[in-house]
Amino acid sequence: MFLIDMFNRKTTMPSAAEILPGRPEEIATAREHALSGHPLKGPFDGGLEIACLAMGQFWGAEKLFWSIDGVEVTAVGYAGGKTSNPTYQEVLTGLTGHAQTVMVVFDPARLDYRDLLAVFFENHDPTQGMRQGSDIGTFFRSAIFASDDGQLSQAKSAVDDYREALSAAGLDARITTEITLSGAFYYAEAHHQQYLFRNPGARSGLKPSGVLFPRTPKA
Repeated sequence: MFLIDMFNRKTTMPSAAEILPGRPEEIATAREHALSGHPLKGPFDGGLEIACLAMGQFWGAEKLFWSIDGVEVTAVGYAGGKTSNPTYQEVLTGLTGHAQTVMVVFDPARLDYRDLLAVFFENHDPTQGMRQGSDIGTFFRSAIFASDDGQLSQAKSAVDDYREALSAAGLDARITTEITLSGAFYYAEAHHQQYLFRNPGARSGLKPSGVLFPRTPKA
């Protein structure tokens, strides 16, 4: 029964009564991006936009975005939960409600949001529910936390387009990606930021389906 309870806790979102309280103080993180040297926290230039994407283990996910032309800053952290300023270990209990998330700060004049969604869908399996491969837990769920209604609309359309692509490939097209407007994004601890840059041999944890995302939206 203990093992069953632990598995259910990891794959079921916590109730309001189970949520850990967190803390008012921010968790310490890195000051600068390890590759670019840009400040990790805002305020960012007014012309930049923010995308928050959860696709499993955030170490490997962040690496996908930091070298894309038009991306100014990437950071890993926690989004979609209720606990204020959670720690990594608290998130892994499944009692904060957060997903491991990559924040991507980008210039929309140089990079379209849909291109970021293409990287998102092509590099993990959005049909996995509360897991990515052997990485099991609500904190590994697939999610798009939109910054505004425009991103929200594009994300919903992108899900429909990728569902068709999966179906055409003969794969499970029951996409479980959570799509919602973004709430608070909490930066992860300093040693998690750009982790695969400093530890290039570490496991990425990403499990893509192998199906390409249609770069041009349907008319």
